[in-house]
Amino acid sequence: MKTAENTRAQPPETLEGWYAQHQVFTVDRAVLYSHTERHAVGTQHRVESTQHASSPGWTAWAQLIGSKSDLLCMRFLPSLDDIGSAESAFRRSPLMDLLRLENSFLSVTEAGLYHLTAEVARETSERGGKAGDEGYVEELGRRIAKERENSFVQRRLYPSLPDNMPYVCFYPMSKRRAPEQNWYAQSLDERSRLMQAHGRTGRRYAGKVLQIITGSIGFETWEWGVTLFAGDPLDFKKLVTDMRFDEVSANYADFGEFYVGKLIPRGELSAVVETL
Repeated sequence: MKTAENTRAQPPETLEGWYAQHQVFTVDRAVLYSHTERHAVGTQHRVESTQHASSPGWTAWAQLIGSKSDLLCMRFLPSLDDIGSAESAFRRSPLMDLLRLENSFLSVTEAGLYHLTAEVARETSERGGKAGDEGYVEELGRRIAKERENSFVQRRLYPSLPDNMPYVCFYPMSKRRAPEQNWYAQSLDERSRLMQAHGRTGRRYAGKVLQIITGSIGFETWEWGVTLFAGDPLDFKKLVTDMRFDEVSANYADFGEFYVGKLIPRGELSAVVETL
């Protein structure tokens, strides 16, 4: 039986991990073809490839395919300050003389706890309490702490750059807020139901596609970023198609521009840039 407490539009709890930055660049070919600037490419690559050697997190580059732009840079680092420092260092590098920044997206790895939040709210209501009371806050905190220790959640919050998955796809997305399709006006129970079904679709691609979900509410116009890695780029098409037929995506999801490419092996950035 639904109550006013678990049907109201209550936000889910979330867990956050590393900060993420996705930057899209186009190579300035007029500058690239000058001998002096070509020499600077190799110098910068040594800086970029070693800047995170002694700290958690990672940076990876991909050559975009089928895009108006040329390169995608992905940074996953422990703090926002770390992102800022890496970005500032890169802006001062000789390589920036060759590149034009076309797009940038700031976010943080996220695990949405729709089901957990809805479950605690429902149990609280059944005992005669309400979301936000002392018992609710205590129980929610206990379960969130336990959830953070889960190995699956840890991999979502602190993802590793996968082996044997050289293809990458990145896109931003948001949930609709139209009068008849307002995700944020739906009950917590309803959003939990829809996201559980959505998650089951994604899990069918375990081992084929690594999915990194990052939250950007308060950081960007778009609300989430999705980064996918795969050994076969056709799995991007199949996964996104399947997910668009999920009820939650069909009714509430809006998507931004898609960027698809192939990871550049460490040590080969300068060689790839010189061929673009």
